[in-house]
Amino acid sequence: MPSDASTPTPGGDSTTGATGLIPILATPFDQGGDLDVDSLRRLVEFELACGVDGLAVHGMASEGFSLTAAERSTIVRTVREVAGGDVPLVAGVNATSTSTAVEQGVAAVEDGADQLMVLPPFLSKLPPAHFADFYGSVADRTGVPIMIQEASASTGVAMSTAQLVDLGRLPGVVSVKIETQPTAPKVAALCAATTDLAVLGGQNALFVLEEYEGGAVGTMPACEFSDALAVILRDWNAGRHDDAHAGFNRLLPLIRFGLQPGIAHAVHKEVLVRRRVIDHAGVRSPVSALDAHSHRTLERVLATSGLLDVAPVG
Repeated sequence: MPSDASTPTPGGDSTTGATGLIPILATPFDQGGDLDVDSLRRLVEFELACGVDGLAVHGMASEGFSLTAAERSTIVRTVREVAGGDVPLVAGVNATSTSTAVEQGVAAVEDGADQLMVLPPFLSKLPPAHFADFYGSVADRTGVPIMIQEASASTGVAMSTAQLVDLGRLPGVVSVKIETQPTAPKVAALCAATTDLAVLGGQNALFVLEEYEGGAVGTMPACEFSDALAVILRDWNAGRHDDAHAGFNRLLPLIRFGLQPGIAHAVHKEVLVRRRVIDHAGVRSPVSALDAHSHRTLERVLATSGLLDVAPVG
């Protein structure tokens, strides 16, 4: 693990982008399926009370793929207003061409985003030699730090360690979120190969401690257990590794349950409803709501997690 001197301060800066605990905010919808801004405000307040280092919107856990341009704008503006100017705000870009990625990115920056988390084009896939043109263009034309989102299981676009090292040399490309399993070996290999990229993990923090051990400086999970994860990471960073592992093991069943394809978004929202953070757990097609069996299983998982009826940790 890097020494304290080489590890970016949680929160990040213009050279590393956001680091530390940066939850991907769920997008609350009301009973009619419209954006629920009041619940979104409460969600941001909850995350701030948990002691997070940054906030992210429009990621995969946000149902970013289902949002209109107007909703994307409202979300960024609302989160920025509630969070204030001192909390780094990362906006996901999931467009499938250079021009539309720039359009999404510019709009998010104008609305208040500090950094962009950018997926590579994944419909008409770029030859690897063209990754630099894509990410370089987005960085140049948006003017904010760029995080590469490396998630080949979802996009079908694989990026090798060597390719990521090369992309880290581009002006404005400052970090990468590793989501291709196994994440921990790739995090360690990338941290050993370059100092040009801050490396963060995803995948709902499934291997967060192994990633931190390998040199990761942040994690970007879903947002329903940020208070518990903040304690785990504080224990880890303070050298209390046994305590960190014990806390993580209590949380692991919920982390695992929230990684199921098709229902993961519903899991995140159901937990937030049970914790009285948002009002409704509705999702948008093609995401599925939880069936009766999954509801019963989630109740058992939550009962052993220690999260219910516990005030957020400040």
